Amino acid sequence: MRFDLGDLRLFLAVVDAGSITHGAAAVNLSLAAASERLLGMEAAGGAALLVRGRRGASPTRAGEVLAHHARAILRQVSEMRTELSEHASGVHTTVRMLASTAAITEMLPERIGPWLAANPQIDVDLSERPSVETVKAIATGLADLGIVSDAVDIGALHVRMCAPDRLVAVMAVQDPLASARRVTLAELLERPLIGLTGALQSHIDDHALRAGRPFRPRIRLRTFEGVCRVAATGAGIGIVSETAARRCRRAMRLGIVPLSDAWASRRLLACCREPQELHRAAASLLDYLTQGPAL
Repeated sequence: MRFDLGDLRLFLAVVDAGSITHGAAAVNLSLAAASERLLGMEAAGGAALLVRGRRGASPTRAGEVLAHHARAILRQVSEMRTELSEHASGVHTTVRMLASTAAITEMLPERIGPWLAANPQIDVDLSERPSVETVKAIATGLADLGIVSDAVDIGALHVRMCAPDRLVAVMAVQDPLASARRVTLAELLERPLIGLTGALQSHIDDHALRAGRPFRPRIRLRTFEGVCRVAATGAGIGIVSETAARRCRRAMRLGIVPLSDAWASRRLLACCREPQELHRAAASLLDYLTQGPAL
C-alpha cells in the first residue's frame, strides 16, 4: 500500500469539505485528477474510503481510520520541516498561505511587498479560498497561514487581528441611493446588480439567500476595481471592500454607501494552528502581517 503526502492531503481536503469537487479545488487539482487519485488509493488499500452521493462525499469506516492517521502523518511532517528549517542555511523556503478575496486584492499587495523584499530566500504560495475552507485547511495542515473573516468559526486555531474589512455598496453618484447613510443587502437585491467572482461573492450570495432572494448580477467581474468602474456608469450596484471603494473613488465619480447588515462589518484575521509549530519563515510573516497580540 503506497500513499504519498499529496494523496493524504487530497483525502483530508475531501473529508473536510464533504465534497470531492471542493476538496480537489483546495489542493489545486482538477476534479478528474482528484477522482483518479482517490480511486487509486481505494484500489491500493483494498477498501472503499468514501461514500459518494448526490450531496457530496463522506468517509467510510476505513476512510475514518485513514483520516486519523493522515492527520498525524501530516502534523509530523510539518513538525519535521519546522525543526529542519532551524538548521537550514541559504535554502529557499515557501510559506503556504490561503486568503479571502479582500485580503488578496486589498491588504496583502500593500503589506507583503516590503517583507518579500527583505526576505529574498522566502517565497509565498498564495491561493484564494473562502474563509470556511481556509480554516479547515489550516486545521488539517494543508497550509501554514490563513487570512480569514472574523465571521467564520475559527475553532481552536490561533488568531491575530490583521485589518478591518467593511463592505459597502458602490453605485453612480447620480443614483438616488448615493445620498443614503446606509443600506441593507435586502434593499439592494431589488436593484440591478454587479457581482464579483470568487470567495467574497460566495459569502454575499449566501447572505442574499438568507435575506429572501438570490443575488443575480447582470455581470460578474474579477476585481473590486472592475466592479467599481461598471457601477460608476450607472449599470448597477456592486458590493466591495470599503478600502477598495475609497481607492477607486480617487479615479472616478463613485457613490459609496455602507452596508448596515451586521455581517458586513468584519475584521480580517490571520490564523495558524500553533505559532510554535510554524517554521521560521511562516512565523516571521505572521508577525509582520499582524504586529499585535493574539486575540
